Amino acid sequence: MHVGSFVLAAQFPGQGQGEALHRAVRSAEVAEEAGLDSVWLAEHHFVPYGTCPSAITLAALLLGRTRRLRVGTAVSVLPTAHPVSLGEQAALLHITSGGRFSLGVGRGGPWVDLEVFGSGLAAYEKGFPESLDLLVRWLREPSVAAAGERFSFREVPVVPRPSESLSEAAGPEVVVACTSPASVRLAAERGLPMLLGMHVGDEEKAEMVALWRQSARAAGHPPEQVLDAAHVSAGVCQIADRRTDAVEALTKAMPGWLKQGLDAHVTVDGRARQMRDPLAYTELLCGLHPVGTPRLCADRLAATSERTGISRFALLVEGSGDLAATEENVRRLGAEVIPQVG
Repeated sequence: MHVGSFVLAAQFPGQGQGEALHRAVRSAEVAEEAGLDSVWLAEHHFVPYGTCPSAITLAALLLGRTRRLRVGTAVSVLPTAHPVSLGEQAALLHITSGGRFSLGVGRGGPWVDLEVFGSGLAAYEKGFPESLDLLVRWLREPSVAAAGERFSFREVPVVPRPSESLSEAAGPEVVVACTSPASVRLAAERGLPMLLGMHVGDEEKAEMVALWRQSARAAGHPPEQVLDAAHVSAGVCQIADRRTDAVEALTKAMPGWLKQGLDAHVTVDGRARQMRDPLAYTELLCGLHPVGTPRLCADRLAATSERTGISRFALLVEGSGDLAATEENVRRLGAEVIPQVG
């Protein structure tokens, strides 16, 4: 089992943006010290829900500050990025880090980001498959041309080529955030592992893995590749000597952050938004994920892995909003939970 942290650089009420980003960097540094396997970095624009606007830029910083930790984006939003530019950056990080970089990509939402960056609503509603295919080709082929609806250009060489890395991996892995059957099939047809969100429980994640396997087999991928796909499950982790203390730490801090952060999202076309109740959502997360004593957290991770077939985890560890508490949470995850799950 591979356990890592999920870092949003969340700006809690009363905090500054620099404080949120400092906590994000420190939590990743402590993750390496504590023996975690990886850190996954979220990307958001114009909202305090997450103050990191470029997950791949923060990944570059953290790869330079660490020596063992795998660093991934969760996710780089493809509709607001050029897939070639993102592919060039991913190749650069893959080569210079010795193969420690993972590129997680997603569709994002119908937010005002699409207006600001000039990509438009169509990039979100129908352009994701074209962007994903162009990105994957860039990471796998020596030269690339495009003749699609959104991207069209003459053949150009891929520099630097990911295969030039001195590590064993031919290129950075690409993971796709999946929230619907359509996105599951999209990832499966391309043989790309999934990142599954923290808002869904084991049963739904197991169904998504089953659909992925069925679709991947139908697309002709080898049986061993289908069974060995390294999907990632996102969740929340808060450790305390008593479960009630862990739940209290999250229910005191997370609803204020969620309300402030989610309320700040603005749709590009004025469509109505239905946002979750912050307290109810926090309580749901506490029920789904490893929140409690070290033994309970280890049991929850083992149960999720057994039920879903997923062996990689990205756990939100900054739910208290406090730097010292976050560092302690990461250290306890490494010292008291991971040894129990192997």
